[in-house]
Amino acid sequence: MTKLFIVEDDAAIVKQLTSALDEYTVVSVQNFRSIRQEIETETPDLILMDITLPYFNGFYWTTEIRKKATTPIIFLSSADDEMNQVMAMNMGADDYVTKPFSVDVLRAKIHALLRRTYSFSQAQLSFNSFILEGTELKKGQDKVDLTPTEAKLLRTLFEQPNQTVPKDVLLAKLWESDDYIDANALQVNIARMRKKLNTIGFDYIGTVRGVGYVLA
Repeated sequence: MTKLFIVEDDAAIVKQLTSALDEYTVVSVQNFRSIRQEIETETPDLILMDITLPYFNGFYWTTEIRKKATTPIIFLSSADDEMNQVMAMNMGADDYVTKPFSVDVLRAKIHALLRRTYSFSQAQLSFNSFILEGTELKKGQDKVDLTPTEAKLLRTLFEQPNQTVPKDVLLAKLWESDDYIDANALQVNIARMRKKLNTIGFDYIGTVRGVGYVLA
């Protein structure tokens, strides 16, 4: 059964989520000093992460998790300002839900994120001697690991080289539904992906202002 890992210090919220998400195996953090170690032991399929935590905040732990894993992460936070949402995405989060939240919306987001994370194509695609396979982009000995979200976005661009791919097409690929899209998600994911790809010399994603993106 799909496993969710909750990083939340409010016992009432943990209890609410555990009860509401009973179609999944739900576990929660026991020691807030060793969150990454617990996640490595539990190997969950998705993480629900609060920002305000004892000892270290959710931004810190997301950065730590991303050093080793691409497990999808949804932030749950009472901080609803844009700065915190953008910061969470830049740190490696895949989505952001503000408290108080609708359990139905959260469940839909979890379902969509799990679907797009674990059902993307593994088929090889190539562009300018770079090869995209699964969540890895490589050229010779150089390679970079992408999150499932980044891999799905890049795959969509690889499938339509030298053509402008509209934002709404990318968003449809990203979320599999237009009901729960965060306005900043696409832009932040593209920016984060570009920075990561630049480390191996891949600099071919152009912006078509007001329309979308192009691989050229």
